[in-house]
Formats: sequence, structure tokens, C-alpha cells
Amino acid sequence: MVFLFRAPLRRAASALLALGAPILALGAVIAASPVSAEPSKAFAPIPAATLALMQARGTTASAPVLFRAYKKESEIEVWKRGGNGRFVHVKTFPICRWSGQLGPKRKSGDRQTPEGFYTVPQRQMNPNSRYYLSFDVGYPNAYDRAHGSTGSAVMVHGVCSSMGCFAMTDQVVGEIYAIAREAFAGGQSAFQFQSYPFRMTALNMARHRTDPNIDFWRQLKEGADRFEAIGEEPAVGVVAGRYTFAPAKDLAKEAQVVAYHRAEEARIATLVEEGSAAVRTTYSDGAQHPFWAALAAKGAPLGDVSRPEALAYAGQEVVVIAARPRPVQVAEAVWSRWIAPDSLLSRTRMPNFVPSYERAAPLFAPIGTAALGLPAYPVAWPSLIRLSLSGDLPYPAIASARGPIDVLAQR
Repeated sequence: MVFLFRAPLRRAASALLALGAPILALGAVIAASPVSAEPSKAFAPIPAATLALMQARGTTASAPVLFRAYKKESEIEVWKRGGNGRFVHVKTFPICRWSGQLGPKRKSGDRQTPEGFYTVPQRQMNPNSRYYLSFDVGYPNAYDRAHGSTGSAVMVHGVCSSMGCFAMTDQVVGEIYAIAREAFAGGQSAFQFQSYPFRMTALNMARHRTDPNIDFWRQLKEGADRFEAIGEEPAVGVVAGRYTFAPAKDLAKEAQVVAYHRAEEARIATLVEEGSAAVRTTYSDGAQHPFWAALAAKGAPLGDVSRPEALAYAGQEVVVIAARPRPVQVAEAVWSRWIAPDSLLSRTRMPNFVPSYERAAPLFAPIGTAALGLPAYPVAWPSLIRLSLSGDLPYPAIASARGPIDVLAQR
């Protein structure tokens, strides 16, 4: 069951906690309201350090929020709208556990953590979660339904156990929940949750170009590029089973988006042309951020960790196309100096070498083995004719030369 609270009550409760007021005072405030009681953990204030980060980046706790999740890197980013209207990055949280493989969720029970663009209204916030606190990301969305995908209750929640969710641990999800709560209190009706297989860089796209999901990921990258280019939440739609994105109302901003996306496509093409390796990344059952793995290795308790044995086989890369070494391009101005007669490098690397254009042309340029002494017919025979006609070469010399020339002509 999800409880909805009026903004003034939430702000009053948060203020009391921020001032160090005892839980008894908070209980009195809640009791004085006809609204159903909510656990105090859902009213926990945003940490002061995070509020300081928001202030440093020109935003506030009440400003609209947007979340971006990356499965391969096991991270969730918090973005807040700044005073200039652009979203700014505030903080990155490590994911303690996600499950499945890279790629979208297809059906209930496949343990896949979904990928795509999701909308989270306030009704999907759950202060009474079995996993401390949580919110439903909104799977399946219109894209998922268009492809017949099934399932429900995909959450960002506490603890460190996942069956298709983003498990963050209790302390981390408490802060994420507080950040979302204050954005709702500030008037945001719903926030966008973007879920990606990995950071949508040109290099990652080139490396995963042979994956069966690459067409789907190209759609995700189009939306990711739009956000990166202008810092505005992309307006997402689904047409004929594909993600679509409405153009920016400002023509100048739309031009920025188009230019950014084209540049990214060019970078991907260049990486492929230059021989970037193609890989497939496989998992036994999802992964977790190295931050949590390091804590667990030191003996820190993480609580219930789902399938810990699978983490030993997380993120195994299989090379599908090996990388090709890039050919070294040497400018003509450089290599021409290398081979010049007065070049020290030329004499060092090629002692006693005389370029063909500097050699004296012999009468008979041997081909084959030197023992045969066969002349090169196109060179030797015309030379002999010219010498004979000029009178510089007596007839016996021609006669003595005809033997090998005739042999060459017969060949």
C-alpha cells in the first residue's frame, strides 16, 4: 500500500528532523493530521553533504530530479534541474546488486533488470516496502508492452538482493528516496528514470556492435545523446515498437542535439574502421559495484546478498572480433627525408643502398638468376638497336647478344 502526503506535512516533518527534533515530535505532527501515518524512515532528511553538493551545482532539494542507471558500471546517477533549466549531475550511487544480463527485460521471472525510459509518479513511491524503502520504476512501459514483455514491481529498493530490481542497500535507498520525495514536495509530478546497459559512449557502442541488442541500444543512445547535448529531459514516445523522441521546441537546441548525435555516430564509425574490438559481455546473474565488493571482502556485513556465487562470473568479456592494430601513418615530408641520400637515418638503416633512380643503367638488366645473364628484353633490345644505328656498336656485338635476347623473345 502506498501512502500519499500533502507537501506541507512532508516539509514540516523534514524540517523537524533536520533540526534534530526527536521522533516524538515528528509523531505528534503526523498524529495531528488526518492523513495515514508514514514510517519515520520515509521522512529522513537529505544528508547535509548532498545538500551542499546541490547548492554548489546551482540547484536545490525541491528542484525536479532525474535518475540514470547503468548496469555494466553498476551505478545510479542523480541529476537535478539547475537555475538555467539544464539538468546538472549531483551525485552517483553504487548499485549493490542487479541481476540478469545486459539487455532489456522480456518476461516475468527472467531476473532481467530492465532497460529503457521510465516514468515514476508519486503513487509509485513505497514507504512501506519489505526492502526498507522503494519506488517502482514503471516497468513495463509502452515500449515493453509493444514487444509483449511481461512482469511487474521492478523496484529501486534497499537491501542487496535482486530478482530484476536495483538493490541499493538501506542507507543508500534512504537517501535516494529522500531526494525524490523533496522533488515531489517541490511540485514535480513525476520523474524520469533512464536505465542503460552501460554508459552510452561511442567506444562502448563500437565494442558491443555485434550484440543482438545493438538496434535497441541505438534507440537508447539517441535519447541519451539528446540529454547529453542540451541537458533537458527527453520527451519519449513509442511508435511502431521503437522509441521516438520529440524535437526540442527551441530550434537552436534541436540543432545542438542533431550535431551531437551525428558526431557520436561518426566517432562510432571511426572506431570500427580503425579496428576496435567487438565484445560480448556475459554474466552468471548480474553484478554489483566494486565499492560493495571491496567492503564485503573486508568483512563488512551487506545483509542478504542474492546469489553471491554468481558475482565471481560477472562481466566476462568474450572477444567476437579481435582488435586490429592501427597502421602507422607517416607523413610524406618525414619519410622522404628518411630515404634521402644525405639522411643519417637512411645510411644507418640501409647501408650501401643506392636508389634505382641514381644507378647507372646497364645494357642488360638481369632477370631471373644472374647465372643465366638473361637481359630484360624491353630495355636491352631497343638499346642495342639504337647503338647499332648510330654506329657505336659493331655488328659482332649485336650477334653475340642475340643469343640470350632470342631466348628471352621466345619465352
